Amino acid sequence: MSNNIVLKKGLDIPIEGVAALETIKTVTPDVVAVKPTDFKGFAPRLLVKEGDKVLAGSPVLADKQNPDILLTAPVSGTVQEISRGDKRKLLAVVIKADGSNGSVDFGKKDPKSLGAAEVKETILKSGLWPSIIQRPYGVIADPALTPKAIFVSAFSTAPLAADAEFAFKDDVQAIQAAITAVSKIAKVHVCVNSESSVFAKLQDATLHTVVGTKHPAGNVGVQISHISPIKKGETVWTLNLASLAAIGKIFTEGKLVLDRLVAVTGPAALKTGYVCALPGTPVCTLEGCFDKDVETRFISGDVLSGENIGKDGYLGFFDNQVTLIREGRERELFGWAKPFRFNQFSSSMAYFSWLLPKKKYKMDTNTHGGRRAFVCSDVYGKVLPMDIFPVYLIKACLAGDIDKMEQFGIYEVLPEDLALCEFVDPSKNDIQAMISDGIDLMIKEMA
Repeated sequence: MSNNIVLKKGLDIPIEGVAALETIKTVTPDVVAVKPTDFKGFAPRLLVKEGDKVLAGSPVLADKQNPDILLTAPVSGTVQEISRGDKRKLLAVVIKADGSNGSVDFGKKDPKSLGAAEVKETILKSGLWPSIIQRPYGVIADPALTPKAIFVSAFSTAPLAADAEFAFKDDVQAIQAAITAVSKIAKVHVCVNSESSVFAKLQDATLHTVVGTKHPAGNVGVQISHISPIKKGETVWTLNLASLAAIGKIFTEGKLVLDRLVAVTGPAALKTGYVCALPGTPVCTLEGCFDKDVETRFISGDVLSGENIGKDGYLGFFDNQVTLIREGRERELFGWAKPFRFNQFSSSMAYFSWLLPKKKYKMDTNTHGGRRAFVCSDVYGKVLPMDIFPVYLIKACLAGDIDKMEQFGIYEVLPEDLALCEFVDPSKNDIQAMISDGIDLMIKEMA
């Protein structure tokens, strides 16, 4: 097994609005939301009711299938609202913060002296277990299983992604403690994009250097496919840096600390930079970073795989980036017949914008075309550095053919891994939704 991963395929989307490397504000929200919808496979059962007092780390939700898996309050305060959607689906538990920063004391522990069972128990009690994602299918990890390995991507190549070394510059010690802890469960692999990265010094893990930084090189799914591809019957777990930092602080500080630096990015952002915020923070608290008079899409995450949460939405648990992009509702007359469009980016060089390789574009949500039949070409293969057949996998998902999905690599991918295929797709198909539907079918039929 080589510790260097050389990737040549991929595409960097030249979108304007990268976050300046400065902290522009600290957000102290009045309310914070705990969203079970952030966690695939989590069937929520309420442990609190409106008016209940909670501390940071107090359980508010449990999984119906596995009651040991909890979601805990990120702040101290009072349960203000139980938000429900269609068919009474539980969307969020909204907590009104009291500003006291009261926290459950989990007790400081030295991860080096703990066994695998003690590590699991500590993470479960803290409510951070749902941050461990299990592949295949991208569901919450089963604490009863032992994965063949745990994978961490210490960088991101997504459009306008937060700079990992800046965002987690104060959390390296906590991340190290978390890696030491989870290494008691299974072997840990950490991927970095440079040997000079601060994360290249992490111990108790196997380090891999990714050569080639085009997106999706930073996706943990791509890295897994080159280090130890997932076969039928195998499971691996993944953790991101924000989750590792929180897990590490449970051991080093004995309390739940979820604060993180969140990158405010995008061409519709009046001011870019980093804000210190909690997951579940309302994005409306970013007032001053966007123009109220411009119709803006608020995305928790990046433009390819993030969630459209709207102006009244909340920052996702796994996200340390908010992207602001203008809603593009206008139609362009004879756009297909206008090659001289220097303000439009084309991955296929259909426009002469390729003459300006360093130009950044004020992109919006306009897809410049409607959905149509699949165009058979190698356009997906040029941007996907994985040993799978994406067109055949997508069609198998559409057909609901489980045997074909297995044959063409459904165990190795999540929707985010094919997000770039969706961007370059000349047929304008919702590829991520198709993959997601295929995964849901696999979960249902293979249970």
